[in-house]
Amino acid sequence: MEQMSIFSAPAASQPLAARLRPQNLDEFVGQRHLLGEGKVLRRLIEGDQVSSMIFWGPPGVGKTTLAQIIARRTKAAFIDFSAVTSGIKEIRGVMQQAEDNRRFGERTIVFVDEIHRFNKAQQDAFLPFVEKGSIILIGATTENPSFEVNAALLSRCKVFVLQALSAEELTALLRHAMADPRGFGGQPVALPEGTLERIAVFANGDARTALSTLEMAVLNGELDADGGVKVTEDALAQCISKKSLLYDKSGEEHYNLISALHKSMRNSDPDAATYWLARMLEAGEDPIYIARRVTRFASEDVGLADPRALEQAVAAFQACRLIGMPECSVHLTQAVVYMALAPKSNALYAAYETAKADAARAVAEPVPLHLRNAVTGLMQQLDYGKGYQYAHDYDDKLTAMTCLPDSLAGKRYYLPTRQGEEAGLQERLDGILAWKAEKKGDA
Repeated sequence: MEQMSIFSAPAASQPLAARLRPQNLDEFVGQRHLLGEGKVLRRLIEGDQVSSMIFWGPPGVGKTTLAQIIARRTKAAFIDFSAVTSGIKEIRGVMQQAEDNRRFGERTIVFVDEIHRFNKAQQDAFLPFVEKGSIILIGATTENPSFEVNAALLSRCKVFVLQALSAEELTALLRHAMADPRGFGGQPVALPEGTLERIAVFANGDARTALSTLEMAVLNGELDADGGVKVTEDALAQCISKKSLLYDKSGEEHYNLISALHKSMRNSDPDAATYWLARMLEAGEDPIYIARRVTRFASEDVGLADPRALEQAVAAFQACRLIGMPECSVHLTQAVVYMALAPKSNALYAAYETAKADAARAVAEPVPLHLRNAVTGLMQQLDYGKGYQYAHDYDDKLTAMTCLPDSLAGKRYYLPTRQGEEAGLQERLDGILAWKAEKKGDA
């Protein structure tokens, strides 16, 4: 069951990126850490010794191209399979074909493009055939396979991480496109100075985007009397006016960027925090999600070192709900910069995490009798509330009464830092603890 692929598309109707798709490893641009001389993936491909593997990387870095190079070099049967258009029925058909090949002593390589689009049941259908060696599975994905590929299947595959192409690599690729007969090598094309470099930067590591942008610029150029093409500065500007930011609101990049924002604020870097905020908002992230994370940060990483941080975060959250994007971008910027410049304390976070651990270890720890409310006669008979000291009845508004269970008496959870306003709270707490220690000593 060999599905249609770009192998079968008429060359004349193919876009530039397809026409220039590398036919062998020597034409391949980028991924020198995997495909340089002597590197492991190059040796596997050249020796026709590929095993089950996953190609993981952003769009346009050569995942499908590598699979097609393998298809040309291997002596095994090669089945090109799309996760977008295939279901369980198609998988079973492919597996039956692979089983037939195995009985005749022939290996079968199954390439699954966008394997992350398969659900668990579909991925499970591959597992027994990979386990017993009926197929060699090669998957391609833009998503972190740790999240998107079943653990059992992933454990039987070697993961190769493909990287975004550098601007220099993309520029070299574009120069090749201008010289190669499959590209614009046979056609006189005049480009504004620095065009290829500007397209390379715009493409953001994506070879397909770079070639498609070049093709769009040339196709929209002005024809001269001699049949040549002149790409104007205006036409080029239109082609590279809006960069497409790599982002998936439910995938790994979502978590990478919010992590970068959070850690930039924690490191008191307002410039980096503003940049990561802009990256998320311009890629289409929900401002409410960001506002929630900033609100969490206000207490987790600033806390009582600056109690106004939480007010700023909640105000930004309300502004986002009231007016939305793009207007609320400035409110989020205000909150993010405020968090970055605020004094930092994780004392509240640490206090809760420590208390949570103690609560989990002693889930049945009883509330001391003097802290219970005696709301019925029976409760009064059982000494509920006996010994309770009402702080407002005392001049210092303090008592030496113990409020923790006996097994945790004296345990400290909130340990203020010396940052910002928390330094004053530390002095206040030190005074309270000294007063209580003195009173207990007098008792």
